[in-house]
Amino acid sequence: MSIREKMKKIIVIATGGTIAGSGEAGKTTSYRAGTIKVEDVLASIPQIQDIANIEMVQLLSVDSNEMNEQYWLSLVEMINKQASRDEVDGIVVTHGTDTLEETAYFLNLTVHTVKPVVLTGAMRPATATSADGPFNLYQAIALAANDKAIGCGVMALFSSTIYSARGIEKVNNYKIDAFGHNGSGALGYMRDDEVYISTRPVTHHTIYSIFSHEHYQSLPNVSLVTYYAGAPVLLLEAVSRYSEGIVVVGTGSGNFSKQWIDKLEELARKDIVIVRSSRVAHAIVFDEPVFDPDHLFVGSNTLSPFKARILLSLCLTRTKKREEIEQFFKTY
Repeated sequence: MSIREKMKKIIVIATGGTIAGSGEAGKTTSYRAGTIKVEDVLASIPQIQDIANIEMVQLLSVDSNEMNEQYWLSLVEMINKQASRDEVDGIVVTHGTDTLEETAYFLNLTVHTVKPVVLTGAMRPATATSADGPFNLYQAIALAANDKAIGCGVMALFSSTIYSARGIEKVNNYKIDAFGHNGSGALGYMRDDEVYISTRPVTHHTIYSIFSHEHYQSLPNVSLVTYYAGAPVLLLEAVSRYSEGIVVVGTGSGNFSKQWIDKLEELARKDIVIVRSSRVAHAIVFDEPVFDPDHLFVGSNTLSPFKARILLSLCLTRTKKREEIEQFFKTY
């Protein structure tokens, strides 16, 4: 058996984003995302051929702000299809950075494999001077090909840092080191193609997630509403007309005015599930008996509002019972 035959097989699924963006040569701004093929990015890192056998799948070519639930469902289907192949050892997804954390968390709950799934992207387009995409992609492929990554759930790789899908969040909109985590810490780090994983997720994910055992055609509509000083309840009335659930982005520990409390209690009694979250970056929102004496709301725990919306949408495919949804938020 040749050396190449012994190497891991990695599927790279391209969805677009800045990593596949192009613009004026050398410039980092005024570019269009998802306009070039990721094969061209791979061609700029020939040393990747010494790490893994690569197979490309061009699923989408979009800016990540165009990502939606139907694209997510198509991506889950593609990942599961590729992961079911015995000869495939891992999967890398190239993605725009703006909504990468949401896609990663959705995949973390819905893909059904223990094989490594790694998302990566870039803050600079492929045509920029010192584009960061090639090195991120190089390390993502090396991570997906490493046995240490098996069973870690969906991960993201940026600037030599390994993030969990649940913990990653975009914290900067112009530096190449644009991501951080929600206080839980990174899973590990990389030095070139060497992998150093120091911790593993304890929340349920991938094959351990009940949501990964289902095949979804669509998802219940869950809205996100932000509370601010003086925010009118008309905002809640408007979204309640087409929502099965509402995630409220509150202040502090998931707080909002008495007027909003009254309106949300009314909506909860009309069978709309209400989740309290916070606009504070590293908040933990617990259930509050004093704030919510009738136990009508669910606390988002350590999830960001955007990830809480995703989990609530999946929860609503199974139940509307507050106690069961509350347990899901503690488990996932």
